[in-house]
Amino acid sequence: MINKKEFNFRTILSISLISAMGGLLFGYDWVVIGGAEPFYKIFFDIADSPRLQGLAMGSALPGCLVGAILAGFLSELVGRKKSLLIASLLFTMSAIGVGYSGSLGVFIIFRLIGGFGIGIASVVSPIYIAEVTPGEYRGRFVSLNQLTIVIGILAAQLMNFLIAEKVPEGASDEFIRNSWNGQMGWRWMFWVMTVPSTVFFVLALVLPESPRWLTKKNEPEKALKILSRIGGAGWAVEQLAGIRQTFDNNGDEKVNLRALLSRNVFPVIVLGIVLAIFQQWCGINIIFNYAADIFRSAGFSVSDALFNIVITGTFNLVFTFVAMATVDRLGRRKLMIIGSAGLAVIYILLGGSFYYHYSGIVTLVLILTGISVYAMTLAPVTWVILSEIFPNKVRGAAMAVATSFLWIASFIIVYTYPMLKRAFDAHGTFCIYALICVAGCIFICKKLPETKGKTLEELETELLK
Repeated sequence: MINKKEFNFRTILSISLISAMGGLLFGYDWVVIGGAEPFYKIFFDIADSPRLQGLAMGSALPGCLVGAILAGFLSELVGRKKSLLIASLLFTMSAIGVGYSGSLGVFIIFRLIGGFGIGIASVVSPIYIAEVTPGEYRGRFVSLNQLTIVIGILAAQLMNFLIAEKVPEGASDEFIRNSWNGQMGWRWMFWVMTVPSTVFFVLALVLPESPRWLTKKNEPEKALKILSRIGGAGWAVEQLAGIRQTFDNNGDEKVNLRALLSRNVFPVIVLGIVLAIFQQWCGINIIFNYAADIFRSAGFSVSDALFNIVITGTFNLVFTFVAMATVDRLGRRKLMIIGSAGLAVIYILLGGSFYYHYSGIVTLVLILTGISVYAMTLAPVTWVILSEIFPNKVRGAAMAVATSFLWIASFIIVYTYPMLKRAFDAHGTFCIYALICVAGCIFICKKLPETKGKTLEELETELLK
């Protein structure tokens, strides 16, 4: 057995970080709209239409769905590396186009293009990292993708706060429409993303291809070379032998629907789909997407709400480091149970705070607690599990299926929040999310096995029994 000192952690870390830049752009593009929302909704004159607000806020999500589906084909057809390069170009197009949009229709079109990038990155980045890292360290390295998502979220929140000028208390819609914020500020919030997307494209050019994808394409010599860079010659030979055993005749197999629906594979697909849906329906992304609205409901001004959003991003970042430190020690299953149960309790308390009008600091503390629990459990751990439970020969396609359901679930929850809030008020809406978390906790306790410390091939053997 190889000594951990023989692993080239500098190589593993560098290629994981470059790949995880897809997560950074995912996080920025996903959350930047929340800070821009108080201004673009007035610019586009949709402040009195919950339906159009939900459409604008969720406009990237159909693109995320299509991008995730495309990623399954792209990552298998052209490889993980080229798929990441395509995602970086889509992010750049979206950032420029959204910033220049003069109508709601153009805004939605370029948000859709950004969604394509998010969908591809959300599938390919964690898969790539999982396929190039040793099993005993896979959890923390795949969690780097979530870390960069969180950094992207915090960067978007900081940029929104720094770009937006202070809004006077009680400012009218007409004042905001004619202000810097209403005319140009929200545009610059999107344009900033062109810088990291360009850097991502340049750095992704030097990434090696996934050794497991190369093996599937019957190029074991190239795969062996990359594996040797990661863990040395002896480890590389051992790993390649295990990888080749998971492919029939080392062939360039095409994934078809029958393979995904086979008796052994389908239950694993269902497990991944349910976990992906639950990560979105647990409700925390409502806080990120509608943070300004939620904080205003709790009695904060627009400017104070933007500052509070930065605080939530900081807590999100700090507790993601907690997840990285514990995911390979405590294990995936235990963290998922802690997260689902913890959020259920927090949502009940948060619903009570809105019902009894405990606004201000009480609401802020509960939101920060919820984000902290999510950041150290469901947020990173779900992506780790999805990247490792699917068999080698269908991983790209299976990940695309699970991630597609994730984006469908995300669209539903983002689109329905304004209507749920109008029907049940904030307190009733968060109680609904609490019930979903209880159901998720029960499912995890019954169906999710522990996956820590095992190679992808060992997990494949175990899960396909």
